[in-house]
Amino acid sequence: MVTPSGNLRVDGARLWESIMEMAKIGALPGGGCGRLALTDDDKRARDLFASWCERAGCTVTVDEMGNMFARRPGRNPDLPPVAAGSHLDTQPHGGKFDGIYGVLAALEVVRTLNDAGVETEAPIEVIDWTNEEGSRFAPAMIASGVFAGLFDRDFAWRLRSPEGDTLGDELARIGYKGAEPCGEHPLGALFEAHIEQGPILEQAGVPIGVVGGAQGQRWYDVEVRGRDSHAGTTPMPARKDALTAAARMVARLEEIALEKAPHAVGTVGQLDVSPNSRNTIPGEVRFSVDVRHPDADALTAMDAEIRDSFAGIAQRSGVDVAVEQIWDKPPIRFDPRCVGAVREAAAGLGYDHRDIVSGAGHDACQVCTVAPTGMIFVPCEDGISHNEIENATPQDLEMGCNVLLHAMLTMAEHPPGSPGAS
Repeated sequence: MVTPSGNLRVDGARLWESIMEMAKIGALPGGGCGRLALTDDDKRARDLFASWCERAGCTVTVDEMGNMFARRPGRNPDLPPVAAGSHLDTQPHGGKFDGIYGVLAALEVVRTLNDAGVETEAPIEVIDWTNEEGSRFAPAMIASGVFAGLFDRDFAWRLRSPEGDTLGDELARIGYKGAEPCGEHPLGALFEAHIEQGPILEQAGVPIGVVGGAQGQRWYDVEVRGRDSHAGTTPMPARKDALTAAARMVARLEEIALEKAPHAVGTVGQLDVSPNSRNTIPGEVRFSVDVRHPDADALTAMDAEIRDSFAGIAQRSGVDVAVEQIWDKPPIRFDPRCVGAVREAAAGLGYDHRDIVSGAGHDACQVCTVAPTGMIFVPCEDGISHNEIENATPQDLEMGCNVLLHAMLTMAEHPPGSPGAS
């Protein structure tokens, strides 16, 4: 076999064909995919992926969380592998590219190295992480979280789907509850290629995003308690309307996020009104709050403003409010060497690129706590994702895969801790 060449390029048509073939599994009428984790469709996708990897000369292993690792040998089998991957599961009304692109781009890297007869110093691996979306088993990114030691394995196995099935039982049912302990699989470095899921790259006309990290996230459950009363007989000044107070809080949340634009975002995605009767003033409202920002101090400031503002609105409205933080994920900073490898690969290929922060969570954001990690973004049409109309161009996907190829080669030829590593 030969040493790596700077002239290597992936086969963009083959990558596109693989993505389109995978999209047939769980295909939806609107052009997207509904391939939820650990369903029969997920099994079919895993089986197809495994067959492609084995055909490419890889050895496929599966850990006890169903994470799949397809290894291409390197010259030095004692070195931990340089890996890339993402996930094969989708949202209920998902697209063809979210997650799947990252898995199949990594497979295309392996195929390209095979075609060129290139041998790397460290092994190369392709990874499919289980249940990234969290649509069937919440929370999201559970298997990569167990791998990184952020969640307990038995806790993850006990998670239940809306139908009452446990994650552990479903892993066994589809034949992907492996024997390898989750988290004991060595990784020298991990890359994840992904569509941006936002509009920044497309609006800038830039095909490659060099992801330096991910926004911090804080989730809250908010409960507003007023008093149920008759809609026709209760004068407006005498009301303790939990819903109007909650509405003011939702509006205030939007203002708080806008005050810290463009990086801050704030979302209320769930709202439950009780008693939910047409002619009864609502006495209780529960709603979710999701706030994100790449700066930890800004997130702390948003937390204080939310609590103070909501308390003030409650007092003026004659209701009570309880704000409970249920999740705090600090901002992520990816490994400088991995980020540099992505940036240098894009520059070496002559591709326009820009630094970017991920607004979404990804498996790489979990694994970065235990292995050097980096990400590559490519544009998606109108920034739309988690939707059947999610779209990306073959050209952008090919460019992102070329960047992935050369970033992985850089790390595989000079693995962390080796004499040539910086």
